[in-house]
Amino acid sequence: MSTTVVNAGPDNQTWTGGNEPLKASYGKMMMWFFIVSDALTFSGFLAAYGFSRFKFIDSWPIADEVFTHFPFLHGVDAPMYYVAFMTFVLIMSSVTMVLAVDAGHHLNKSKVTIYMFLTIIGGLIFVGSQAWEWNTFIKGEYGAVKTKGGNILQFVDTEGHRVAIGDFAIADAHAERVQQENKNGLWFVSEGSLPSFTVEEVLSGLKANDHVLVRTQKLTEEGHKTVLSRDESIKLIQTYGVKVVEGANLQENEYGSPLFADFFFFITGFHGFHVFSGVILNIIIFFNVVVGTYERRKSYEMVEKVGLYWHFVDLVWVFVFTFFYLV
Repeated sequence: MSTTVVNAGPDNQTWTGGNEPLKASYGKMMMWFFIVSDALTFSGFLAAYGFSRFKFIDSWPIADEVFTHFPFLHGVDAPMYYVAFMTFVLIMSSVTMVLAVDAGHHLNKSKVTIYMFLTIIGGLIFVGSQAWEWNTFIKGEYGAVKTKGGNILQFVDTEGHRVAIGDFAIADAHAERVQQENKNGLWFVSEGSLPSFTVEEVLSGLKANDHVLVRTQKLTEEGHKTVLSRDESIKLIQTYGVKVVEGANLQENEYGSPLFADFFFFITGFHGFHVFSGVILNIIIFFNVVVGTYERRKSYEMVEKVGLYWHFVDLVWVFVFTFFYLV
């Protein structure tokens, strides 16, 4: 029979490492625990996105064709430019946070104040940019036709450039359009808003414009979407077209698979919530710095703690940007 001997501390406790394991305070340790657990959550989201994209790899929307907008530059094709700008702003805010933490180590209140303020401004720009991107994604720009099988049919000209439905559809002034409501039909079926055109109006415009062709979700071996001939385009819309889709939501997506929109809203929204929470925390710490709370304590550790969180949300965005926008 063996006996295990445990050396107890002065207070008759088995832990003798003091109150700073790994030379970190309790607050820092708790922040690291939160970061690790949250990192696992984001990893699960990105893994789910990867599996879904791999399953529908032959029909997944191409990010360069979805995120082509830039504020105040309507009609300019700028693929990924604004997303790159958002990423740059967020990374620079992480740099200013590093400078704020370093200034705190030197008990330099004025520099901590300046760099914390710049970090907050960067965070606000990023959150505002993400809100603008959401709004643009929800509204859409070109429109598409949904088939009976749930596939999305887009429209291009003979050179392969996207064509908006509003540019060629022929509106029927005498057609009466009724919005579907729960009380008028199936209790679980309703429409948030009527699309600008009907499938019949799109079909009439397609027949009247020889330069307009239908592009399907299916990708070719070269990674481009399949463009149909004139006869195939008209036949497909006439036979299988059931609804005009404008923009994206959790059920429909003019850019392609609804799963793409679901993951976009969920992953970027969850990250945006983290950034917004970080901005609020930074504002609270900023005002504490301004009133001299940490100057009196002779310690700016709270700046360092919130800095750990801010660096984490920046790092997560790098992975989101890579997996969702670039790959």
